[in-house]
Amino acid sequence: MAVTASMVKELREKTGAGMMDCKKALTETNGDMEKAIDFLREKGIASAAKKADRVAAEGLASVVTEGNKAVIIEVNSETDFVAKNEGFQTLVKELAEHLLAKEPATVEEALEQPFKDGSTTVQEHINSAIAKIGEKLSLRRFAVVSKEDGDVFGGYLHQGGRIGVLTVLGNSSDEDLARDVAMHVAAIRPTYVSRDEVEAEEVNREREVLKQQALNEGKPKNIVEKMVEGRLSKYFEQVCLLDQPFVKDGDQKVGKFLAAKNATAKSFVRFEVGEGMEKREENFAEEVMSQVKK
Repeated sequence: MAVTASMVKELREKTGAGMMDCKKALTETNGDMEKAIDFLREKGIASAAKKADRVAAEGLASVVTEGNKAVIIEVNSETDFVAKNEGFQTLVKELAEHLLAKEPATVEEALEQPFKDGSTTVQEHINSAIAKIGEKLSLRRFAVVSKEDGDVFGGYLHQGGRIGVLTVLGNSSDEDLARDVAMHVAAIRPTYVSRDEVEAEEVNREREVLKQQALNEGKPKNIVEKMVEGRLSKYFEQVCLLDQPFVKDGDQKVGKFLAAKNATAKSFVRFEVGEGMEKREENFAEEVMSQVKK
C-alpha cells in the first residue's frame, strides 16, 4: 500500500513522532495505522533503552492537590532546555495526577502500574515521551501527603519548578500562609519541623563537636557548657523550621509567627531538582546544538 503525505501527517499527530519515523513505520506496516503506532511505541522503548546510561539531572518538581490529598513529584530530563518543553511539562502533570490517584508506595511500584486506560504502564508512557522528546526522562521521586479536616496545604514552586515544596499547616485554612511557609522552606532549607524531630544521637554528636570547639578555643571549662547550649540553639536555628527567622518577617521566628495566627506546622517536603545527582557539564550553545541535531 502506498504511503501518502496525509497518512504520515495523521500518524505524526497521533504519536508526536518525527516525520521520517512516521513514514518508515507506515512503510514497515504496509500502511496499517494501528500497527504503525505500535511500531513507533516499540521503537520508543528501544530508544529509551539506548538513553538509559545518560545522566538526567535537570527537570521539574511539581505539586498537585486534590481534597485532603496532595503529591509532590520530581521528574528528570537531561537538559534544562527540555524541562521547558510543553510536552515534558504535560508528562509531569500526568504523572503527578496518576500518583495522586493511585498512591503507589515506591517509584518502582508506580512504574509498573497501568496508566490511564490500562493499555500501557507508567514506564511505557514515559518511554513514549522519551521517543518524542529525544532525551532520557525519569520519575525520580514523589511523596503523597494527606491532611486532616482543619488543616491546609501549601504548595510553592521556585523558578517554575526548580524547587518544589509542599507544606501542611494545622488549625488553619489560610492557603496564603501555608504557601508563605513553603516559600520559606524553599529559601532556607530546614531539615526538620521542630527540635523534637531531631534524633538524640544527632543532638549529642553536635553537642560534643561544639564542646571540643570551645575547649580548643581555650575557653574555661566552667563556662564551656553554657557556651555549648548557646551554640546548640544556633544549630537548631539552622535545621529546624520553627526556630528559623521567618523570611517574610525576620524579627519573628517561624514558630512564633504561626502561633500568633493560631496555626501549627505539621510537615513539609522539599524537592530541589537534581540535588545529590551528578550533573553533566554543558553550556547553553552546546545544549541548543544537541537539540538541533536531534
